[in-house]
Amino acid sequence: MSLWTAAEIADATGGTSHGDFSADAVTFDSREIIGGELFVAMKGETTDGHRFIEGAHEKGAAGFLVSEDCAYPHVRVADGFEGLQALGRAGRERVGAMIVGITGSVGKTSVKEALRHAFQEIEPEHTHWSVKSYNNHTGVPLSLARMPRDTRLAVFEMGMSNAGELAALTRLVRPHVAVVTWVTAAHLAFFDGEEAIADAKGEIFEGLEPGGTAVLPFDSPHYARLHAKAGQYAARILSFGSGEGADVRAVQSASDADGSTVIADVAGSRVAFRIPLPGAHWIANSLAVLAAAHAAGADLAAAALGLSQIQGLEGRGAQYRIAAKDGEALLIDESYNANPASMAASLSVLGTAKASRRIAVLGPMRELGDASERLHADLAPHVSAAKVDVAVLVGDETIPLERALPRAIAVVRVSDAAGARAALSDIIAAGDAILIKASNSVGLGRVAGALRGIN
Repeated sequence: MSLWTAAEIADATGGTSHGDFSADAVTFDSREIIGGELFVAMKGETTDGHRFIEGAHEKGAAGFLVSEDCAYPHVRVADGFEGLQALGRAGRERVGAMIVGITGSVGKTSVKEALRHAFQEIEPEHTHWSVKSYNNHTGVPLSLARMPRDTRLAVFEMGMSNAGELAALTRLVRPHVAVVTWVTAAHLAFFDGEEAIADAKGEIFEGLEPGGTAVLPFDSPHYARLHAKAGQYAARILSFGSGEGADVRAVQSASDADGSTVIADVAGSRVAFRIPLPGAHWIANSLAVLAAAHAAGADLAAAALGLSQIQGLEGRGAQYRIAAKDGEALLIDESYNANPASMAASLSVLGTAKASRRIAVLGPMRELGDASERLHADLAPHVSAAKVDVAVLVGDETIPLERALPRAIAVVRVSDAAGARAALSDIIAAGDAILIKASNSVGLGRVAGALRGIN
């Protein structure tokens, strides 16, 4: 059965159908087309999706959602973005699936991916999830529109950089379970403080379905604030963390450079599992996954098995063996994004790596506002604790960190990603471990790709 027919698209969007077609997938990125898709042409600030209709047709798109004249089978609407939103709402409305929504300053993509692995152990053919980081005002409705009508378990990631954004997204997703992974100083330039960020993250609870469950980080300093918000919308609240009193907590754990073995108490039931990814933050992520799975009524043993099969995501902790002088080195790719909490977690992973030298390539944490200098300087203890031998610091925003570092750590200062790439070519040797971490806009992902030989 197709994902959408032209008639269903027209009915969902209020548009008019011109030519019959059926689509097996939905995209607004013509580069993703392999054949059989509905291509949604939206007008943005920098480009117009209608420019890519001809190329999308040549690559095999089945039909188009447009707001202008189109020579191929299409549904015409007044506005492409509003049409996508409507299609997403219809995609959500037609399924009877258990829906989990996830947000947080850190860990939301990792928890989403881990939970979908857990769900796939339970419903391998009927689990749906948002891909990549499709977590904004276009990515969320796209992910909903892509959801097969026979989906039974689904997990959606939702992000925000301003107040009010999550309130709109969660009302599209309408989750039965809403998870906040953590709250920290991300996008601080747009908020008065972490309390305001916590309030914005708490908007996810506003879309909970009747009888829904809120899942909260018990160890967060903002737990009480989140709990108060959740109490307005959730029929049940579950907490996860390491502290006594958490509904889902690790009662025992042992970690090494390759991961952690954990025994967790999940609302009175014991579950033992192995996480094949290093770092205390992954223990916390796994507890969030188990709490969400429990709230969704999923089998905990199967969920734990799913946790044992997760892998590091590109740009979010994936590890690679790369060529180096006279041998190999370890690359820890955390290049996708950065804030104070994720920086500390990534440096902790570098500190546990088996290596002759540890090299940290650190770029700016963006959108921190007036707190930027202080928060960059505050990374210094984490760099020291990770036993970093060489710090390659990218851009002027990292100058406060350089000033705060002890002299025992060698510092290489570069202006941009190209400079980091050039510096590393002279530094890396066999046996080294290299962490690459910065906000995505810095472009250090290209450096990681070059080290892997893919750029």
